[in-house]
Order: sequence, then C-alpha cells, then structure tokens
Amino acid sequence: MERAYALIDATNAEDPHRDQGVPKELLYGRRMTEMLTRYRPDAAETVWLAVRAQHVRRWEVPRSAYPMDKVGYHQWRSGLYRFHAELAGRLVREAGYDEETAARVMLAVGKKQLRENPESQLVEDVASLVFLEHYMADFATGKPDYTEEKWLGIIAKTWKKMSSQARAFALSGNMVLPEHLLPLIRKALADVP
Repeated sequence: MERAYALIDATNAEDPHRDQGVPKELLYGRRMTEMLTRYRPDAAETVWLAVRAQHVRRWEVPRSAYPMDKVGYHQWRSGLYRFHAELAGRLVREAGYDEETAARVMLAVGKKQLRENPESQLVEDVASLVFLEHYMADFATGKPDYTEEKWLGIIAKTWKKMSSQARAFALSGNMVLPEHLLPLIRKALADVP
C-alpha cells in the first residue's frame, strides 16, 4: 500500500493548481485518507487505495472541455469516473497488486454499483464527507450567484448519495462543518428522507 500511495501521490504532486500552497489533488487525496481514518478505519485495503486515488490527475479532464450545460456536466462526470478508474487500476498494478485488487479499486473509483457494492458506496461516503467538511464553504464563496434554492439542492443531493452510516457520522460531531452554512444545511436536510 505504501508503494501505491507513493505512486498516486507522485502523480498528484504534478497538479499545477494549488490549495493552501499544496498541489490541489495531492491535498484532496490526503484529506480522503484522513477522513477514512476517522470514519471507517476498518475499511478493506482496496477502499484505502480507492479513496487515495479518487481524483488522480483530475486536472487533465477540465470541466471546460465539455458543453457548459447539464448534459455536458454529466458527460464530464462520467468521463472523469472512467479516467480516474483506469489510472487508479494502472497505478495499483504498478505497485504490485494483482488484477482482482485492481478491478475492485477501479470499480470503487469509477463509482460503479454504488448501492450494490459496499466499497463503491464507502468511497462515495468519504467523498461526500470530505466535500461537506473541506470544500462546501469554499464552493459557496466561489459561487456567489447561486441562489439559496440551488444550495439547498446541492446539499440535498450530496446527502442522498450518502449511506445512513455516513449521514449519522456527519451529524455526530465528528466533523467540522462550516458554521455559517449550518442553518442552510439544517434547512436542506429537513426535507430529505
């Protein structure tokens, strides 16, 4: 696993974008690993590999390469899932893992069979928790034109993707949620089953 992490981190260290002075996707991978440590330290090794590689080389597939509409957004997301899954599989094989392990990592990173595959769902849970704790506040700042209704929808959609265990974790006090967005979060969750 150390070898796989080193390969994933080395490729993400090439990210030209910075977050707090660190290559953006390198920091993201570390945040994913840290969240998994807090949320599910008993996770399978394939999940540890998948969360670290979830955004591997994301900057190579920019949103601007697709039409700037809803259809284009979904094409971009689907393309990203395939791109990340294929690259993650290659890196874990290069680290010495067998084909079965690589296939499981690719399935989880590719967000395949979310509700049927517990490993895919766990990667989705961790990504949602990381978004809520680390990225939602900055995302809100970067989107001043988003209406409250739009934000309620984003929060509700994130919440719906999460398992009941991840939802409980998010509300348990184990996370640092953006204080100024808590009223909006509570309002969004009031309508989510």
